[in-house]
Amino acid sequence: MSKRDYYEVLGIDKGASKEEIKKAYRKLARKYHPDVSKEEDAEEKFKEVKEAYEVLSDENKRAQYDQFGHSATNGQGFGGFGGAEDFGGFGDIFDMFFGGGRRRDPNAPQQGNDLQYSIVLEFHEAIFGKEMDIHVPKEETCETCHGSGAKPGTKVETCSHCHGSGQLNQEQNTPFGRVVNRRVCHYCNGSGKLIKEKCNTCGGNGRVKKNKKIHINIPAGIDEGQQIRVAGKGEPGINGGPAGDLFVVIHVRDHDFFVREGDDIHCELPINFAQAALGDELEVPTVHGKVKLKVPAGTQTGKMFRLKGKGAPNVRGRGQGDQIIKVRVVTPMNLTEKQKDLIREFNELGGNDSTEEQDNSIFKRFRNAFKN
Repeated sequence: MSKRDYYEVLGIDKGASKEEIKKAYRKLARKYHPDVSKEEDAEEKFKEVKEAYEVLSDENKRAQYDQFGHSATNGQGFGGFGGAEDFGGFGDIFDMFFGGGRRRDPNAPQQGNDLQYSIVLEFHEAIFGKEMDIHVPKEETCETCHGSGAKPGTKVETCSHCHGSGQLNQEQNTPFGRVVNRRVCHYCNGSGKLIKEKCNTCGGNGRVKKNKKIHINIPAGIDEGQQIRVAGKGEPGINGGPAGDLFVVIHVRDHDFFVREGDDIHCELPINFAQAALGDELEVPTVHGKVKLKVPAGTQTGKMFRLKGKGAPNVRGRGQGDQIIKVRVVTPMNLTEKQKDLIREFNELGGNDSTEEQDNSIFKRFRNAFKN
């Protein structure tokens, strides 16, 4: 099945800004995350959204995709040519004319791979942060063979074919002179070592898969799609190299009342007709607890109030966001006859005068706008 266009996957235009791409990704990642969504194909959609974001959020990858589409990957991933070996026969040609270049020592220390792990937080947990233990499936050095891959009591031997170099050299005569064609040693698969008796625990791999408990500290103010880097908690290194890092990707559940935008928190406050007309002092919820809000007389639907410092803390420690309250005046329903009579009396006493004045004012401004 052919891949969908990445812009279509995220539901954005080709000229979308970085912020628009990020916002679209956060919304869809939250919607399709397997731990949150109940849709059958949520996991596949989540992977599709993640792949689209990884390409479009990177300027170089996006430029290649815009020019070549999905063919830019060519099965190798974005980022240009991956070296001579990526092109099959071309690698042999490069080796033939240029001697294959310098290859990495297979026995040199190598850093372990990085790992990525996703967690879902409740809205308040993301606001205030928390400490928690997670269990990450990762490869660990085999305790039986201590990473050698060999059965205890036996030795790892140096490959007699490549003499530990991990590559085989073949000299050839060409019109350009005598050159060396270098290939990965197929006897040891480029490791430079041979294991005659493999460890029964890891099967000669030197590693075993385990669920590792890792303690992490989630900072206050973290938001949807952000990552926490835990240094040295990725895959173990090779040949004594350093371990990789663990990147914990954060997803945040939606809240029934609050909506977060950056460090600000938005909510909608319903008030009745009497409160809007006469004014009132109300107790409104914030993530930090209830606070008093004075609603002035004559408040209209859509009126915005700002509560300073009642939003989310900035995850980098740059202050605190605000809470934005949008008022919605609720029309009363299921009125009693007495209530209806009171409203009729209010109407007869000129209760619509202020509304008519506002309507006339709006009409006047509209008419003046087209005078010229």
